[in-house]
Parts: sequence; structure tokens; C-alpha cells
Amino acid sequence: MNDTVSRTGRVERTTKESTVSVELDLDGSGRVEVDTTVPFYDHMLHSLGTHAAFDMTVRASGDIHIDAHHTVEDTAIVLGQALRQALGDKTGIRRFGDAWIPMDETLAHAAVDVSGRPYCVLTGEPEQYNTFSVGNNYPFVLNRHVFESLAFHAGINLHARVIHGRDPHHITEAQYKAIARALRAAVEPDPRFAATVPSTKGTL
Repeated sequence: MNDTVSRTGRVERTTKESTVSVELDLDGSGRVEVDTTVPFYDHMLHSLGTHAAFDMTVRASGDIHIDAHHTVEDTAIVLGQALRQALGDKTGIRRFGDAWIPMDETLAHAAVDVSGRPYCVLTGEPEQYNTFSVGNNYPFVLNRHVFESLAFHAGINLHARVIHGRDPHHITEAQYKAIARALRAAVEPDPRFAATVPSTKGTL
């Protein structure tokens, strides 16, 4: 990988439902600033950036007087687009990554392939929490929307699973941290692929 190449992304998106901007540096040190007006989501995105070791600035506002859904999902879309932009042609990356994250009674696992072929599989979330809002501002069911939007707009294959868990806060946070650590491993430079793309096809 050419050390002079900047692996950064900057994307803005405005709709009738939200306004979102994301700046992302894959080679950062976990410096994160987040304000989406959804407090628990801010907490999760801060964890994501910190544990992925990304420098990340996220600003979002939207129609949360109706529901948090639009702002949360649209932010995930823009974050995915910024990640895809920052990855460039993916020369010199490890491509694959996975992580196990325990959080008290919860255990979550995530695996990522930065393949250019978007796919998302999410399993193991307890169905009884589908009507629950963490912190009274982040509906638990939005996890799926966030992870799917991130995967499809970043062009990555993402599998996340909850092995076991009882607390919806812990379950959600463990998933975000597992995805962060998997992404960190997948996008980091691999000196053995320094000048090539890690694919038998020659492109990702």
C-alpha cells in the first residue's frame, strides 16, 4: 500500500426526512465526534469509531419528532457510503476480519468480507425486544436497519450474531463493537498484499 494514499471519505446527504454528514479516516486512532440527536445511537457510533480505530465525525438531524427511524437509518447509509469511498480500490487490505465481543452476560460475533458484494445476515437477537427502545430513544429493531444499510452502502459482506444475551443495551453494544473490531481487521493494511488487491480476480 502506498503510504501517501489518504484513505478518507466524506459524504453528505439531505432528504425531506434528514440531513447527514460523515467524515471518515480509516487510518485514524479512534477520535470520534458524533451528534445525531438520538443519544443512544450517538453512544453506539462512538463505540463503533473508537473500536474500529477510525477517526470519524458524524452530524445528523431529522424528523425524530416522528420517530428515530429515518435519522438512524439515513446515518447508516451515509456512513456506509463514506466507508466505501475511503476504501478506494482496496489495494493492500486484509479484506477479511472477525471479532468476538463479550459484554457481561452477552456474547456477540461479527465477520466481515470487504468484497464489494453487499450482503448482511443478522441472527440471534431475542425477539421479545423488538418493541423495546434502549434509553427510550433507540428502538431495538433498528439494529437490523443499521447493519443492513451499512453493509449494502459500503459494499461489504457482514454477518453478525448474538450468541447469548439478556440486556438489550448489552446486546446492541456488543454487536456494534464486534462489527467495529471486524472492520478494523478487514480494512487494515497487509504488508504481504502491499501492492495488490486480495482477490484471485484482481479486483474487489
